[in-house]
Amino acid sequence: MRKGLVADRHAQGDGRRGNLGALLRRVHLTGPVTRVELAEWMGVNRSTVMALTAELASAGLVREVAAGGSGRAGRPSLVVRPASDTVYVLAFDIAVDRLVAARVGLGGVVSARLEAERPRAGADLDSVVSVLADFGRALHHAAPPGSVCVGVGASYCGMIRPGDGMVRFGPDMGWVDQAFGAELAGRLDLGLPVLVGNEAHLGALAEHQRGAGAGVQNVVYLHGDVGVGGGIIVSGELLDGDGGYASEVGHMLVNPYQGRPCGCGSRGCLEAEVGERALLDAAGRPAGEKGREAVRAVVAAAARGEPAAQDALRHIGDWLGIGVANVINLFNPGVVIFGGTLSEVFPVCAAHVRSRIAANVLPISRDKARLRVSALGYDATLIGAAELGFTPLFADPLGVPTSG
Repeated sequence: MRKGLVADRHAQGDGRRGNLGALLRRVHLTGPVTRVELAEWMGVNRSTVMALTAELASAGLVREVAAGGSGRAGRPSLVVRPASDTVYVLAFDIAVDRLVAARVGLGGVVSARLEAERPRAGADLDSVVSVLADFGRALHHAAPPGSVCVGVGASYCGMIRPGDGMVRFGPDMGWVDQAFGAELAGRLDLGLPVLVGNEAHLGALAEHQRGAGAGVQNVVYLHGDVGVGGGIIVSGELLDGDGGYASEVGHMLVNPYQGRPCGCGSRGCLEAEVGERALLDAAGRPAGEKGREAVRAVVAAAARGEPAAQDALRHIGDWLGIGVANVINLFNPGVVIFGGTLSEVFPVCAAHVRSRIAANVLPISRDKARLRVSALGYDATLIGAAELGFTPLFADPLGVPTSG
């Protein structure tokens, strides 16, 4: 066979895989959709869509069912649905003080989850992997008969090397060059790699695809936990930088001369000025208080009129506003989203954030940027991990290894 014909066939195969992946991802993100709508979205004829959906249905990835009354003359178009109950990924979310695992079906449906506290006890790779592997195996074995696991994704609160799931730096727990992805994949023993991403990066992607940033091409996502993580979407794509470590908004310097010490070794970073400990210290809470419940207690106290809590949130709001003003000036986003604990803190100090924006952001950028609370709540990073786990499936829907 001539070389040109072989190349043409490879190109045709790549094009078909691309079309199958694009169609499947569309159904995954939007839910049930008619063949007619898919054809219009893809810019192809209905027979092409019919052939593509037939292949995906034969592989068990989608189901086609008759539509209800469509209001159109002629034969109603079939509705294409993701096979949410039988095709799933395992998703893991590793925060500073908690571990979460979930079985997430195609279409983004969280069908089961397990959660445990994570002691703040320093480098703890073995214990974290042990807990998550037990959770993952339990979720996998409890999946409905006939279902398949097509991927594994994990969100970690640190800087992740792209490609191999190595945690290069996790400042709050002292993780440096920890082979988290490889260790978890080995302990799960599902024959699938564990794809790992930074929690705020994945939260940004999830909010962009399914949450408060849906339909917006330029998004800044700020994730509050013990510190502050950042994820930035530019023209619909994640800003990951030269080595994959971009968008560390929490380590943007905002108070260089009298700043609080930061876990990264610097002083005056945004997360040092607005993170969990900064809020609790400003509110006069004991050093032993920590975690989401402690943050919520300060927010609740401020709502009751406690002066110390109100002053603390005004103080945090001012520094948060400085950080937000900087990112708006730098990236001109259509929306800034507050996730994690910031989703609870921001509404209380929104006036102070907006005051800083009014004073310090260029008017042209200021007028366009909207401020929103996360639509996915504390699950944004978990949903982002699931989306990461589905990535190989969309790249090659008929060729991804599965674990049944």
